[in-house]
Amino acid sequence: MKTVIVTGGCGFIGSHFIEVLLEKGYRVVNIDALTYAGDPINTQSFADEDNYAFLHADIGDSALIADTLSKFRPHMVFNLAAESHVDRSIDNATPFLTTNVIAVHSLLDTCLGYWRKLTAVEKAEFLFVQMSTDEVYGSISEGMFTEESNYAPNSPYAASKAAGDHLTRSYRVTYGLPTAIVHASNTYGPRQFPEKLIPHMIASALAGKQLPVYGAGDQVRDWMYVGDVARGLEHVVAQGKAEGIYNFAGGQERRNIDTVKSICAILDGLVPKQVSYAESVTHVADRPGHDARYAMSSENVEHLFGWKPETTFEEGLAKTVRWYLENGSWMDYIRNRGYSIQRIGGAKI
Repeated sequence: MKTVIVTGGCGFIGSHFIEVLLEKGYRVVNIDALTYAGDPINTQSFADEDNYAFLHADIGDSALIADTLSKFRPHMVFNLAAESHVDRSIDNATPFLTTNVIAVHSLLDTCLGYWRKLTAVEKAEFLFVQMSTDEVYGSISEGMFTEESNYAPNSPYAASKAAGDHLTRSYRVTYGLPTAIVHASNTYGPRQFPEKLIPHMIASALAGKQLPVYGAGDQVRDWMYVGDVARGLEHVVAQGKAEGIYNFAGGQERRNIDTVKSICAILDGLVPKQVSYAESVTHVADRPGHDARYAMSSENVEHLFGWKPETTFEEGLAKTVRWYLENGSWMDYIRNRGYSIQRIGGAKI
């Protein structure tokens, strides 16, 4: 049984990824610091599985991480621990640099020490994977980014993720540590923390609040359902190689304003009120440095892994809206933790 350490596994993508790994028969160790967007509530479906273990820890705690590596002897470390919200990085970049750069450096250093003590066979099997984002490439007006595209991050968040990627690559080139990097396009689905566009709009609409949209809402995003992302990441675990860069994209571009209106239309059908939810859309001043369009090609991973997204945006969005409607207790729990979500235009849930 291959052992995989997943950091940030109590978060959105991490918890879905672990579900897939456990279904495939992997032994999984979840390391999570349980910051505001990570919570064991997201792991309830598999918390009691025999091949699952959880460690409440920060990836920057080198002594504890070293002990964990020595105890579980993983074949792979898959780093999904991150601060991941652009708006927050604009307000205060420090936590992003701490987690996405300094802590990643510490994790790489600790993994290097572990890897150097392995047998030749074990060294050949080991892989460190850094989970990243399409935002490191910046904005693109035409065409699509590929694995060979240059980095041009435009927000503190994207810059911090780019730095983590560069550190990951440098540890392979300088020290020989087997590493790979994964980029994913905008991911959505159940259990996503409601500071992100889709769950924020769902929650705000259901609470009868305004739906603030940056500028005209013409920013284009390529959406991918979280289940498709989790499947793609498992391919990296099963077949990924050192030096690999893997871009997973949904191939389903939408303007932000159209995404919000689609959410409103679904809610109009499921929980109708006297006027359409779209009447609550409010346009507010655009945020600084807002990227106009993200787009990546998945041709490489389609060729290597036979992976393609299976969920259309319409199907995935409908499933997502229904999940939040059917899991109000999850949202209540998030609110009851004492965490309020301040977003654009002063909107708050």
